[in-house]
Amino acid sequence: MMHNAPPRIGSLPSGQRDAITDVAGITVGHTTLADGDVQTGVTVIHPHALDPFQHKLPAAAAIINGFGKSVGLMQLTELGQLETPIALTNTFSVHAVAQAQIAQCARTNPEIGRELSTVNALVLECNDGYLNDIQHMAVTAQHYEQACTYAGVDVAQGAVGAGRGMSSFQLKGGIGTASRCVTIGAAHYTVGALVLANYGVQANLLWGGEPLGQRLAAQQPATVEKGSIIMVLATDAPLDSRQLGRLALRAAAGLARTGSVYGHGSGDIAVAFSTAYTLPQAPDAPMPAVAMVHEAKLDGLFQAAADSVEQSIIHALWYAEPVTGRNGHHRATLREVINQKK
Repeated sequence: MMHNAPPRIGSLPSGQRDAITDVAGITVGHTTLADGDVQTGVTVIHPHALDPFQHKLPAAAAIINGFGKSVGLMQLTELGQLETPIALTNTFSVHAVAQAQIAQCARTNPEIGRELSTVNALVLECNDGYLNDIQHMAVTAQHYEQACTYAGVDVAQGAVGAGRGMSSFQLKGGIGTASRCVTIGAAHYTVGALVLANYGVQANLLWGGEPLGQRLAAQQPATVEKGSIIMVLATDAPLDSRQLGRLALRAAAGLARTGSVYGHGSGDIAVAFSTAYTLPQAPDAPMPAVAMVHEAKLDGLFQAAADSVEQSIIHALWYAEPVTGRNGHHRATLREVINQKK
């Protein structure tokens, strides 16, 4: 197989950008820190242009393997609601970014924690400590705010934002995104994915179904799977939080297709949300009356979720650039390694 372009996964059509931002209203922003031993950053996913605290979105999470230090998953799972942007960063920066989210929300809603309820910040992480000196705790509230400012519909991929210091399959990993479109009856829906890829044993790497890792693994010592991946799924299909939990679980199918076994030390977490309707913060505001997709018609969305996650992981590997960081540690890109093998 030629490797002049990343393989395309599945038969479903992509959206215009082949990105999570093909779901209308979603924007993504990055802040990247690349300075010697500091190779890290922040990525922010805005679910819509409204205040997410006042206009919450139905959401759910699937904990495929819970080796992680995220903030906000417990309440998201209990209430089925997303009420902040979704932030991605490194393990030791979770709390700094969560504080930045809380402060951002309090500026817009000054009565939070007083007359209003507290806000559930949502920050998800992977450990980029091989390339990034994570003890620097270099990410600050300012970097979160910058990522919010930079948010748009065109999504940079690879070694950017939270993906700057991430590794996958002993290669350079990072941010990847993709989308797939589904027709259910007369309705047309989009499922978009964005991943923070930082996992994998090189010998196990499957590249569009091809056992590419077996050809590459001679260059790497034997190891165990660890590192983590965060998978965010968005859709404009009207689903409730229970259905979104089912959708989130299908991210695992896309992850498995790349060669993951959800290893002991790999935190594999998926979050899914719908933009089809919002849920009001004010208790006297009417709740929306929404006709959900019938349970028996979800398979197309499940297929789109699996395909878009697998495609996003492929994009994270394909679009990454080589990075040298802490103590001279280096990660080459998959493209470099493939070219060396030709």
